[in-house]
Amino acid sequence: MRIRNNAGRDSTIMKLIIQLPCFNEQDTLPITLACLPRTVEGFDSVEWLVVDDGSTDATSTVARSLGVDHVVAHAANLGLARAFMTGIRAALERGADVIVNTDADNQYNADDIPMLIKPIREGKAEFVIGTRPISRMPRFAPVSRFLHALGCLVVRLASGTDIPDAPSGFRAFTRAAAERLNVHDSYTYTLETIIQAGSLNMAITSVPVRVNGQLRPSRLISSIPSYILKSARTIIRTFALYRPRQFFISAAIALLVTGALIRPWSSSVGALLLGLGVVSVVCAYAIEFLPARKRIRDDAKRQAGKVERSGQPSS
Repeated sequence: MRIRNNAGRDSTIMKLIIQLPCFNEQDTLPITLACLPRTVEGFDSVEWLVVDDGSTDATSTVARSLGVDHVVAHAANLGLARAFMTGIRAALERGADVIVNTDADNQYNADDIPMLIKPIREGKAEFVIGTRPISRMPRFAPVSRFLHALGCLVVRLASGTDIPDAPSGFRAFTRAAAERLNVHDSYTYTLETIIQAGSLNMAITSVPVRVNGQLRPSRLISSIPSYILKSARTIIRTFALYRPRQFFISAAIALLVTGALIRPWSSSVGALLLGLGVVSVVCAYAIEFLPARKRIRDDAKRQAGKVERSGQPSS
């Protein structure tokens, strides 16, 4: 892949920054950093960036002592999604041409970083996600594998993408893609960024990657019911935010069908659902007209400005 510099000349991508969001990772960070590369084909420099998300241990101190190039710290624990976005912004400020995000618990095999960024270097993608071998990972019980597959299916439908491992945090972004990311959810960035990429028509793909042995239990998944509820909230909220018309159409279909089926047994509930379905249809079409109205207003303002300028006497 090639980029264009400020002078308009083509030049090879120069800098790769590998970012690691961390919270109390003083014990796992030395193992993870020992596996990270300092050279990657196609890059003149490879730098490491640690985001300390309000750790109460010596995460930042350990990171600096082990030669991490950039350490950015939150004053308090803001959550994984905020730490991820802090890292993205810090990497962009420090001149990253490509950003790789990985976990500080050494879940992902760092030897696969060249494979992860290969579609970017070849100009085939802006955003790449590493697909884990879920079926062979002991940490995923059968029920967890089923829920993982179901959740990924929902994300694929909501995003219009074909990513098989939506929760994977092993990711690579071009600078242009990273500049367009803006995570609103406070729980996790993984699902929202895929739906956002789909709505922005980013070139997104996935590659198979390997994983390492588990060093500690997941902090993101405290319990399966809690994880399901939080993930469902994230998917629904993000779907409504980035694809509002499709969201309301989907809601309308579900409400109208359910209302029609329930009405013979409960006319009041059925009528309520049918009414909500009609409202959802109206919302879907109303939302479609909002961008057009904005363009009309903007065009009117531009035309008014031209008329005003043309009416001014020349000096």
